[in-house]
Amino acid sequence: MEAKKLKNKDFKYINFYDYVIKVLSICKIGKLFSTDPYALENYDELEKISMKMLGNFDLLTYDKPNIFLKNIYPTPSVSCRCVIFNEDNEILFVKESVDGKYSLPGGWCDLYDTPKESILNEISQESGAEVKDIELIGVINKTCDERNFKNFNAPHEIIPEYALIFKAKFVKFNKEHTHETTKIEFYKKDELPDLSNKLKKTDYERIINAAINDKMILD
Repeated sequence: MEAKKLKNKDFKYINFYDYVIKVLSICKIGKLFSTDPYALENYDELEKISMKMLGNFDLLTYDKPNIFLKNIYPTPSVSCRCVIFNEDNEILFVKESVDGKYSLPGGWCDLYDTPKESILNEISQESGAEVKDIELIGVINKTCDERNFKNFNAPHEIIPEYALIFKAKFVKFNKEHTHETTKIEFYKKDELPDLSNKLKKTDYERIINAAINDKMILD
């Protein structure tokens, strides 16, 4: 049977495909971070059902490949972080619920989201803030140096990661932040809080300096 090419009018198929891919992404993340045996069992069942659903696309050609069925070339994962300034040039930090320390808002980029969509989603989720004039100011390599692998209990589990760095201007808070953060505060660049290990201290420093001085950083 000849494969059918999906067109823009076939939005019901495209929307369904995107929905299944999103569910699979949630399952992958849930199975990675959850410790509840019942949740893990449900994630596993939902993942199997979703994988079966993707079989319906075998006779369809689509410009978004199913990365869950193929062995693709291994590449670094992508995350994002943003330096957000208020009118007093103070920087917005979010207090992480995991370790009680502060980081710049950001996180993993979701499948098929653009870089801008990813960072705006993370800012909204972690701080509830609305921003404007967002700019890309660099890309940093967050993969640990091999010389530091001895500091980890399971160095083989370290994820190669590139972080997209943005800066933006604060507009207002328009929603509540999610459970990932417990407090949102602005700090002067010379009076920073106890920083999370989401980034190295040297990375915090060069990211903030780049944002203040309108410079681009690239590893």
